[in-house]
Amino acid sequence: MTFDEKNRILDRNQIMQKIKRMAYELYENNFEEKDFLLAGIQENGYLLAQLLATELQNIAGVKIELASITLNKIYPLEHPILVEPANINLEQRVVILVDDVLNTGKTLAYAMQAFLKTEVKKVETVTLINRHHTLYPINATYTGLSLSTTLQEHIRVVLTEGERFGAYLI
Repeated sequence: MTFDEKNRILDRNQIMQKIKRMAYELYENNFEEKDFLLAGIQENGYLLAQLLATELQNIAGVKIELASITLNKIYPLEHPILVEPANINLEQRVVILVDDVLNTGKTLAYAMQAFLKTEVKKVETVTLINRHHTLYPINATYTGLSLSTTLQEHIRVVLTEGERFGAYLI
């Protein structure tokens, strides 16, 4: 896939600024909590959760536990939803579900199932970019960028090191 610089909607500095702002918002709304579980949807949601965890540590010094969620985004009912580590304690914890782009809400809706089998304290959602094409009753609690797009347009987020790091409209 080619990345054209003119289609970049967020560069590295802008993404890091949005992550920092979302970390502050998250902490302000949960300042009484001693720890957080950041559950990132593979692959970019988990990378975003790692970056968010670093910012939260810098801001508040609270205990952050990371979890990885793997699911088939196209056929979520035909494949298991895996949460790693599998033995994570969810009882009365604040769970922050993280993904890079919120489009229809399908991925977040199915990923949330893994956390509804236990009495969690609260589930919130973080997304770097919200496209506003939701078909499921899912809203982002914290959003980096709200962007109206057509159904034919797509957002590609690259969170791995290198000069392509950014978000692109393709």
